[in-house]
Amino acid sequence: MKVINTIEETRSIISRWRSEGLSVGLVPTMGFLHDGHKSLISRAVKENDRVVVSIFVNPIQFGKNEDLSVYPKDMEKDFELCKSAGADFIFNPESEEMYYSDFSTFVDAGDVAKELCGKSRPVHFRGVCTVVTKLLNIVKPDRVYFGQKDAQQLAIVKRMVRDLSVDVEVIGCPIIREEDGLAKSSRNVYLSPDERKAAVILNKALSRGKELVDGGEKRSSKIIRAVSDIISTEKLARIDYVDVVSFPQIQHIETINCQALVAVAVYIGKTRLIDNFITE
Repeated sequence: MKVINTIEETRSIISRWRSEGLSVGLVPTMGFLHDGHKSLISRAVKENDRVVVSIFVNPIQFGKNEDLSVYPKDMEKDFELCKSAGADFIFNPESEEMYYSDFSTFVDAGDVAKELCGKSRPVHFRGVCTVVTKLLNIVKPDRVYFGQKDAQQLAIVKRMVRDLSVDVEVIGCPIIREEDGLAKSSRNVYLSPDERKAAVILNKALSRGKELVDGGEKRSSKIIRAVSDIISTEKLARIDYVDVVSFPQIQHIETINCQALVAVAVYIGKTRLIDNFITE
């Protein structure tokens, strides 16, 4: 396995694989990989002849005062994780390789990007859709893999692929959690020991929400209130949002009468964490 930095070399390898009749899976990441990413790579390895992992901290999906400049990196560790999971190569371009100096074309996600994270991160999903489109055009995979922790992102990418008639299968994979229930995230490294202990409140609150849903509760307001009340018991936690939306449409619903996403975004100290569950 090796690291490739250019679009030209990536396309050359993919072209050779295609000439051999091999299927290709793509796992897009921003690096600082963990077991959640490894689960995506492992599934891609099972379902494809060859697997590419992209590692690219995409500048256009970060807004002002977000953590682009300090986003964690550990390429040596990432390389070993990808190798152990069975990936064939890492595509790790510089920003200059992905975006011309006069780059001006973006992919807008529309209404599905206006709720949840789209409210507090208004440029985020335009950046995600644009870079994912570029990666799909570069690698031209048969399948592309995303985690459910970023459920809104998963829904947006599926909608984008459908709307733009992109010939790829988008596969969502389950959330991978720590033993205490915290969803694995590259941003967990930002948490101090006390904040790390406090962060389990997200899963605790969502577990209560799931209990209500499984018990037959259909009113979004009651679920939102129950989840919010539990999060509010943690002094280090500050709620960005707690909401119930249709899935995959990502529109607020008053009553759960369809598949729904119960999602939260919470600041633990200065670190913004997200988590969710999807109803049956």
